This record gives sequence, structure tokens and C-alpha cells, in this order.
Amino acid sequence: MQLTSRVPLVDLTEAFDPGPSQDAAVDAIREACEDIGFLMITGHGVPDGVVSAIDDISREFFSLPHEEKMRWAARPGVFRGYRPAGEAALAKSRDIETAPDLTEAFSVNRFDDVEVARRSGLREGREGFFAPNIWPERPHGFKHAFETYYAIMEDLTNRVMGLMALALGLDASWFDDKIRDHITNLTVNHYFALDGPPAPNQYRRGEHTDWGSVTILYHDGRPGLQIKPRDGEWEDVPPVAGAFVVNLGDLMATWTNDQWTSTLHRVVVPDGDTGDRLSIAYFHQPAYDARIECIPTCTSPEELPRYPPTTSGEWILSMLRKVQLKSQ
Repeated sequence: MQLTSRVPLVDLTEAFDPGPSQDAAVDAIREACEDIGFLMITGHGVPDGVVSAIDDISREFFSLPHEEKMRWAARPGVFRGYRPAGEAALAKSRDIETAPDLTEAFSVNRFDDVEVARRSGLREGREGFFAPNIWPERPHGFKHAFETYYAIMEDLTNRVMGLMALALGLDASWFDDKIRDHITNLTVNHYFALDGPPAPNQYRRGEHTDWGSVTILYHDGRPGLQIKPRDGEWEDVPPVAGAFVVNLGDLMATWTNDQWTSTLHRVVVPDGDTGDRLSIAYFHQPAYDARIECIPTCTSPEELPRYPPTTSGEWILSMLRKVQLKSQ
């Protein structure tokens, strides 16, 4: 395990089959999740061409005129499609007042297939949450690039969750039935070029923790991502070519009875670097009706469960409503 800042770099080459490489990766993941809730992974097997395709097609979309992009904005209550700049300040989810975040975004899920949506939790009253994706007419190839990347991330996350189960002293398949019908959003964040420095107390993305189980993040290598450990100050997460950033969300921290941690992070505008930046976040979220209660290996007579049971859908909706209310 190599350290880059406080964030460890973990090689997953041969880690998905039993043996010494898997044992080393599981130990490194456990240590990272208990300490900082962030790690970077190499040896993940994601083809470079899949990453470059969604990067290129996303930049082409975001370069379109604002009026055209707004044709693909979601209606209220639908959490996919285009989101323009100026609509959100993510730090408000932490009750922190900041200027609007300097980013625009596009999100997709996997509910174009109504049978997939039904298996994932579509019921009367949940139509907005499980609405189909909003696909722009151009650039050509947008849908294919997003669907291909989504499928690759889905497979990678399933395998990483297996390693995390082992790190928690569980069978590698422990999460399988809880995440089989997951409700994960894939979001591309475009941090557009600025004409000058940001306003005081303004960020690309304000400080926040992620809400779900695990996030797998690609970014284009430009600086700006920072984390704030519970026992420290803000520090940069240096880019590592070919690596993905993996971080835990609040749901995983709750699920593990706070044995694993969800760490504050943000995206700043580095001094003198106002150029554009692109990141792609796979915000993994278990099945809507998956029961989230203290993992058996994370409780004992001396360490009782700290949180009442909930469901994945109840959890994520409560967070979305909080942000919506505080952003109005």
C-alpha cells in the first residue's frame, strides 16, 4: 500500500480472486475505510477507451449553447438530466452557507427499462424517482458512451463491494442481495472555465459528504479535490494517472455503526488555475427497499447499534429533500 497524502493507493490487480493479492487489498481497504474513508484504486481493469469516450462526449455536450442544454433539464422531482450552474450549493446539506457551486452536471440511472425500474422499487407514488433517463439529441453517441461507462462501473462496484464485505469479516457475497437492484446515479460534473477568481466563499463543489454507500470517481487529472479528515485540516488529493478515487458515503458509515467513516470533501479553484475540469461520479446506492441496519460484525454487547433501521430509498430521499428545501 502506497500513501498519497492520507489517501492510500491500492492495487486491485489479482485482488478479486482468493490469494495473497486479495488478502493484501482487503487489509488495505479495511485500514483506509476505518481511517479516512477514501482510497485510490489501480489495477481495476476499466479500459482507457471507455473512460476517454465518456470524457470526450461529455465535454462536447457541455460546450453546447445553454438554451439547448436546458432542453434536457429535469422537471422537479426527477433526479436525472441536465442541471445548470447556479442551482445548488452542496454545502447547504451540511447547514453551511456558501455561494452557488461553480459546476453544471448531467445525471443518468438505469430505469429506461420499466421492468428494471419495477424490480428496483418502482411503485405508485415513486414515479418521479424512477423516471426514465433524459437523453439529449446530440452529440451523437452520448447515450452509448454513458450506458457503456455505467455498465463498467456497475461491475467494478459489485466487485469492490465484495472486497469490502471481506474487510468487514463477512462472506464476499454478503451485499449481493442488497445491491442487485441498486438505484445508482451516474453524474458527470463539468467545472467550467472561469473568467477570474471565484467569489468569496465560493467553490466548484462546496464541502459535503456523499450520501450513499460507495462513490467511484474519475476526474481528468486537474487539481482541486480536497478532503478534511476528522483530525486534520483541508488537504489536497493529488491526481494519480489511471486511478479511480473511491470514497464511502454516509449510508455506509451508518451501516457499519461508524466503524467506517464518511469524510468531508470539496472541490476548490486552485490559485491561478481557473480552467475547466471534468469529473464522473458513480454514486452507488443499494436497492430502494433494501433494509439498512447495523451490519452483524459491527455490533457487540459493548458496541450497540447507534442508528435505527431504515431503507436505502428512505435514506436517499431524506437527503435529497433536505438539499432541495435548503436550496430554495
